Amino acid sequence: MPKLKTTDLKNPDEKYMREAIRQAKKAYALGEVPIGCVIVHDDKIIGRGYNRRNTDKNTLSHAEITAIRKASKIIGDWRLEDCTLYVTLEPCQMCAGAIVQARIPKVVMSCMNPKAGCAGSILNILDMPEFNHQVEITQGVCEEECSQMLKTFFKELRARNKKATQ
Repeated sequence: MPKLKTTDLKNPDEKYMREAIRQAKKAYALGEVPIGCVIVHDDKIIGRGYNRRNTDKNTLSHAEITAIRKASKIIGDWRLEDCTLYVTLEPCQMCAGAIVQARIPKVVMSCMNPKAGCAGSILNILDMPEFNHQVEITQGVCEEECSQMLKTFFKELRARNKKATQ
């Protein structure tokens, strides 16, 4: 049986996660932590983003925040109630809060983030009954590929930093 090519994929979660991975690779090319995000509405990508914190020198330049801003502009509303957000790494507290505020009903994540994740690792802002909106979560889509990209990035970063201090 031949291996599936990304163009052969029938699973929409994997299809859109591959688009988020393309965004993460843009961050990687800039020397940023490779995190990418896309937002889908009616089977169409309406928001894309990738990590640009160092490039923009802006704390708010996370992949999810950029994608939410772009999707809201396309929809013409701050509420993204009929959308799904795909992200290569579990959202931080800021991004998880923005997802709840935007009323996004579903988030599909690749890797969990045990040091800063707020969609199940450290806490789960997306599913707190105290808020007026909870989010359905799917995790582990394209996990191995995203995990490997992050490990490679940080290994290269440590090597660059070590070389710079010698």
